Amino acid sequence: MDKNNNKDGKTQPKQQTRRGGTRAALFVFATEALENLAFITNAVSLVTYFYGYMNFSLTKSATTLTNFMGASFLLALFGGFISDTYLSRFKTVVLFGSIELVGYAILTVQAHFHQLRPTPCIGVAPDQMNQCEAATSSQAAMLFTGLYLIAFGTGGIKAALPALGADQFDANDPQEAAKLSSFFNWFLFSVTIGAIIGVTFVIYISTNVGWDWSLGVCFLAVLFAIVFVSMGKSLYRNNVPKGSPILRILQVFVVAIRNRNLPVPEMAEELHEIHDKEGGLQDEILQRTDQFRLLDRAAIVRTSTDGGASTSITTGPWRLCTVTQVEETKILIRMVPIILSTVFMNTCLAQLQTFSIQQSTTMDTHILGFKMPGPSLPVIPLLFMFVLIPIYERVFIPIVRKFTGIPTGIRQLQRIGVGLVLSAIAMAIAGVIETWRKSVAIEHNMVDTIEPLPMSVFWLGFQYAIFGAADMFTLVGLLDFFYAESSAGMKSLSTAISWSSIAFGYFLSSVVVEVVNKVSGGWLASNNLNRDNLNYFYWLLAGISVVNFGVYLVCASWYRYKKVETKQVEDCSEADAKGKKKVEMVSV
Repeated sequence: MDKNNNKDGKTQPKQQTRRGGTRAALFVFATEALENLAFITNAVSLVTYFYGYMNFSLTKSATTLTNFMGASFLLALFGGFISDTYLSRFKTVVLFGSIELVGYAILTVQAHFHQLRPTPCIGVAPDQMNQCEAATSSQAAMLFTGLYLIAFGTGGIKAALPALGADQFDANDPQEAAKLSSFFNWFLFSVTIGAIIGVTFVIYISTNVGWDWSLGVCFLAVLFAIVFVSMGKSLYRNNVPKGSPILRILQVFVVAIRNRNLPVPEMAEELHEIHDKEGGLQDEILQRTDQFRLLDRAAIVRTSTDGGASTSITTGPWRLCTVTQVEETKILIRMVPIILSTVFMNTCLAQLQTFSIQQSTTMDTHILGFKMPGPSLPVIPLLFMFVLIPIYERVFIPIVRKFTGIPTGIRQLQRIGVGLVLSAIAMAIAGVIETWRKSVAIEHNMVDTIEPLPMSVFWLGFQYAIFGAADMFTLVGLLDFFYAESSAGMKSLSTAISWSSIAFGYFLSSVVVEVVNKVSGGWLASNNLNRDNLNYFYWLLAGISVVNFGVYLVCASWYRYKKVETKQVEDCSEADAKGKKKVEMVSV
């Protein structure tokens, strides 16, 4: 007999307690740092690869990068669906990590063999780019194949990896619940460490050694990320896929439409719910809320009277849903306005990764005798975040917690709001700095030159630093909010929804650039930042950001947090069961 089993064949709890916790989360942190090292490196530098090595125009380079970034985060929705429906989070990370690895291999090969790309137009004046050799269809196809394999792979990782790490802390245990509230802060800290290494060490390699070497480093980073997450396999507490959350939501709408002529009961007890263990894989019972009451019709039990006795005639998931299933649908609907009201902030972020990088190539990048590559400029906000995150976690939260009584210091929605305010301030400052940069170019008669202006690139650090703080507040707030508020059966998908805000922001960026160019008569159309009106564009974004914050305040005030009922389970004391949900965790 297995030593871990008793006479009744039940697994002893001692074996399970060894799983999860901080030890398991450390492998998640290492994996995220390595994967993000590769991803962020390309996020901030590929625009120069497209422009200088693939001979794309400035606008096409920026659009190609923002489309790639948008696809990467949008595909997280697919990864979240796979994780919640078919695979455990661990298996999802390994599968999509392998796909990302293939993408980096393709780009590395293309960068190494000059026959696979056009003759680079490095050093050519912007107004003469049309004279450069264009990439052939096969060269472009190879580039986009590698790019979107990376996007597909990183999307799955971004959906499953944060949820895998959060799964290692049991919200029912007071000690672990405190660690869970800190997990997403340290997750962002690991993201920051990987990004710092990427935008310094790897960018230096791409600038001074070669793109093939830097992409090769990215390949190795993702390879070791897969190795690290696999090393923690024996420690993980992982989710059991509970079927398609999309299917469960669709069932609610179908049944609600079927029952559209039935009156909505006033008492929650009159609606269908499963309270015992025969409920299958249901981990939590959600209380009925007063929003979207029309959907409550999906939980109405149809009955018939035969000889004075009332019997149920409603059977099957397409004819009757539980209150918990209905509330799961309501949660998703309530989340939509929140995520949409954060999209524009990421449209602003896209400008810092495209046009601000191009700004840096026109400025003096020397510091202490060392020339910093333009794409390494994001190291400024990253270093700021590297210092700010531990201060926020160790100083700010404990102090504010004493006044608010909230474990996270301030609520997630408040944290997101702070980030939105900071992003508006960052764009306003970006407009001021760009106005000054253009005035320097005009003053020194350097409007049409490719020589760097006598202005330090570190003036751009102000907008980057403030936006770094904004990203810390908003991104972590979104991840924490969507993981905490989602139902047990859609944790990965909800985490992916938080990333989708970034995706829609990047896609909206491409639209905004095109629309602004047409409406303004070409603010960003001359392929020369010294002649463009990028400062007007930044001020426009700052103004829209202020309006967007007002919209967010309305959405956040309207949101209703989920309420979890008591669910009695075997071998649990009444004290342990009261007001808590039981989370089913199993080994991979």
